[in-house]
Amino acid sequence: MPKWGGMSINWTRDEIILACDLTRTNNWNGLDEKDRRVLDLSLLLNESPLHPVELRDQKFRNPAGVARKTWDIATQHPDYTGQKTKGNKLDAIVLNDFLSAPTKMQTVAAAIRAEILRGDTMLPNQDDPDAEIEALEGRLLLARHLKRERNRGLRNRKVESVKKAGLPVACEVCSFDFGATYGQRGLDYIEVHHVLPLHASGPTTTRLSDLVLLCANCHRMIHHGNPWLTPKDLKSLLVRTP
Repeated sequence: MPKWGGMSINWTRDEIILACDLTRTNNWNGLDEKDRRVLDLSLLLNESPLHPVELRDQKFRNPAGVARKTWDIATQHPDYTGQKTKGNKLDAIVLNDFLSAPTKMQTVAAAIRAEILRGDTMLPNQDDPDAEIEALEGRLLLARHLKRERNRGLRNRKVESVKKAGLPVACEVCSFDFGATYGQRGLDYIEVHHVLPLHASGPTTTRLSDLVLLCANCHRMIHHGNPWLTPKDLKSLLVRTP
C-alpha cells in the first residue's frame, strides 16, 4: 500500500461519495495517484465550491490525496483483509451507503459531478439557519434543493394552484392555516417542500405536483436528521402523538 502525507482540510460527504464511487469502479481497490481517473477526480474536486479557495494550499485534493482517500475507503470494505488506513468515520459510513444501496448512490455521485460541472452552486452561508441541515446526498444537492424551495415565483404558483383547486392554503402535515389563525396578516403564508429525492430531481423544470405546502415547523422536522422524512412519514408521527 502506498504512503502519503497528511491532509489539512477535512473531506466532506460530497467528496467522499465521489471518491467512493471511483473506488467502486476499481472493484473496491485503492488507486494509484498516477491513474487517469484519480487525476480527473482531483481536477473535479478543485472545481467544487465546497471549500473556500482562500483556505486551500497547493496540496488541496491533489492526486496523492485523492489516491489516499480511495485507499481509506478500500481498506474499510468488509472483504479487505490487510492493514487499514486511518481515514475517518465518514469513509465507512459512505461506503456502507454504497453497499446498501448501490444504484441510488451511483446516481447520487453522478448528480454531484453534474452539479460541480455546472459551476453555479451557491452554498448557504454560516449565518443561514439552513446551513445546519444535513442530507445523505451531500451539501451540493442540498443547496440546489433549498434554492428551488426558496424560489418565490414557484411557491406562488403552487399556492395559486391549490386555491384554484378549492383547497385551503394550509400545512399538508399538521393542517395549520396561517390565514385562519392570524387573519389577513397570515393569508397565503406558507412554505413549499420539494418531495423528490435530491439525487432524482435534477436540473429539470419543477412540476407543481412535486411540491407540498408546509408550515415552518413541519418543514424543519422533515429536514431534521437523516434520512429525511416524507410528509406522509411525518404526518404518521403527528397522528401517533398523544
